[in-house]
Amino acid sequence: MEWKVRAIRGATTASENTVEAIREAVTELLDELEARNRLDTNEIISAVFTTTRDLDAIFPAAIARERPHWDNVALLDVQQMHVEGCLERCIRFLIHINLPVSEVEIHHPYLRQAQNLRPDWSLAQVSIAKSPTIQSHRR
Repeated sequence: MEWKVRAIRGATTASENTVEAIREAVTELLDELEARNRLDTNEIISAVFTTTRDLDAIFPAAIARERPHWDNVALLDVQQMHVEGCLERCIRFLIHINLPVSEVEIHHPYLRQAQNLRPDWSLAQVSIAKSPTIQSHRR
């Protein structure tokens, strides 16, 4: 079987800068990631989490590390560059994963207020055919 490294992006927002609110948002985001994509967590190479500067109560990677089979994933937290007027209390991820080339659909979860960042991905699934053409399908 032929494999390919793929990247999955996603984002959400926390209701406030507390451990509980960030944990709830990150858990919901990763639950959606796993539910909507056929992922074997053993194939995840790495995950980079970013937060806006107004979130500092807990590292999102610490929350991810508590999930089953995520303890051996290379995880990193960084602060997102601040841009005046940007979405507040935003948590994003970029996950690198090995997937079989035959894998055709990736869902990039954008939840809560982060849906406005990528409305095309919050309402669509991106399908990657074996050809280089990218097609979007509305749910």
